[in-house]
Amino acid sequence: MEEQQQVEVEVEVPSYFVCPISLQIMRDPVTLPTGITYDRDGIERWLLTAGTCPLTKQPVPPDCDPTPNHTLRRLIQSWCALHADHGVDLVPTPKPPADRARVADLVSRLRGATSSAALLDALRELRDVAAESERNRKLLAAVPGAVDVLAAVVVASCRDAKAACDEALEIVCSLELSERCLARLVERNEELVDALVATLQRTNTTSRAHAALLLEAVTAVMPSNRLVSLPEEVFGEAVQLLRDRVSSPATRAALHVLVGTTSWGRNRVKAVDAGAVAVLVDMLLDGPVERRGCELALAALDRMCGCAEGRAALVSHGAGVAVVGRKVLRVSEVASEKAVRVLRSVARHAATAAVVQEMAQTGAVEKLCVVAQSEQCGERTRERARETLRLHARAWRNSPCLQPHLQALYPSC
Repeated sequence: MEEQQQVEVEVEVPSYFVCPISLQIMRDPVTLPTGITYDRDGIERWLLTAGTCPLTKQPVPPDCDPTPNHTLRRLIQSWCALHADHGVDLVPTPKPPADRARVADLVSRLRGATSSAALLDALRELRDVAAESERNRKLLAAVPGAVDVLAAVVVASCRDAKAACDEALEIVCSLELSERCLARLVERNEELVDALVATLQRTNTTSRAHAALLLEAVTAVMPSNRLVSLPEEVFGEAVQLLRDRVSSPATRAALHVLVGTTSWGRNRVKAVDAGAVAVLVDMLLDGPVERRGCELALAALDRMCGCAEGRAALVSHGAGVAVVGRKVLRVSEVASEKAVRVLRSVARHAATAAVVQEMAQTGAVEKLCVVAQSEQCGERTRERARETLRLHARAWRNSPCLQPHLQALYPSC
């Protein structure tokens, strides 16, 4: 900061050295077809979302490759060197950006690799190219067949050539693939899920995290006929990720997998059999859990309480009912909605005398009374709360566990 202030006081930076986007001295000036020059990093980020020249507002073609302004860069470098004694940083000559031909050539090398060493070399070079910039990752994703080749490497090397699998997974996870691209990937690579499960079963935490992220992405676009036949190992590894807490992104990915795949009864039972309910309750109990994680955990519990096995697992957990009730009105409107849905499922389908008493003793009934009248919740959530309270009004209305001021809020039967 002091150096920047010194530059501003002692030397005046020529205006044509300054990027119109960042308002900083350009390090790699490039010129658009509109004739305006920007710093490469700034304009490439801009074009990813805007698609127009920031100053002229003229449209820029999606495949536009800005032209390097070498003359201006040399002038900037000379000026910076001349004023280095005044605290101006030198501007190094930038590394030439990857072009489409180079990226396509690397993909071809992957296809034609005849040895493990050649495959690894091509993967590592491609990984370095992808890591350089969003522009390069966009180029890679646009090369026909590139993502399929990387997925094929994951499938072929997940058990034996693990280093190649790890590199390919890292590259794929760095790309922002469209739903259409992911759907094609799932359709053309039937063994991909098995390969991801095999990777999740390893001890390498980075590889497990990447596999979790890709599993989340592919299950989100998988057709229903494929989802209902997912192997039990998918749910077992998702639950294990939650136990191990490999990383926040991996945990969230595992939660998304559980929520997204348990709309079908068979998958709900698979998840419950894998121990998902107990792990989710422990996750909510241990805390602190960030808001979105809490919402996803409650959404997964809501899915699993749609089957008898899930409800039985929840009520058999010593803190199951209590922790769900505790999240009502404490996290977010979404979390409250999911928690109320879980409590309604339990009260409707798993309400033994002991469970009814537990719901009153742990404060779940009190929370339902508050929700029934609260403007913080949507009308559907309030109605679910009232419906749940009516189910066991005889046991709860005059319960000593219910605060007197809440008895007045109890809905009429």
